[in-house]
Amino acid sequence: MPAAKILIIEDNPDMALALCMTLEAEGYQVNVASSGEEGLARIHQINPDLIILDVMMETSTAGFQVSLQLRSPDPKSQYAPYRHVPILMLTAIHTTTSLRFGPDEVYLPVDDFVDKPVDPDVLLDKVRGLLGSGEG
Repeated sequence: MPAAKILIIEDNPDMALALCMTLEAEGYQVNVASSGEEGLARIHQINPDLIILDVMMETSTAGFQVSLQLRSPDPKSQYAPYRHVPILMLTAIHTTTSLRFGPDEVYLPVDDFVDKPVDPDVLLDKVRGLLGSGEG
């Protein structure tokens, strides 16, 4: 079975590298985009099995905007073929504020969250869970 393809959309090169190393060590094919715009542009080339998306990139809500575009219910959306690709959102918001949020189909259409700093074991557990245990 071919390795699952993961697209990381993360503007911090150190964070992106740490994620890459963790995932590649487990045999995943990893691609990195350094902005929401680049991630959306590359999704067509990569056709990922999973997207790891940072909340705060160019703006404090860039990750939310990307997830909303990817999950657009519009059947004519250029991202319609990727609507069901799981999204794992990276966030430091839970450690910097008392704000708590979870996946929400309308306002925050993602599948799960990983808090920064990222614990590699937690990351891999969530990735395996979203991909299904048979992959990776």
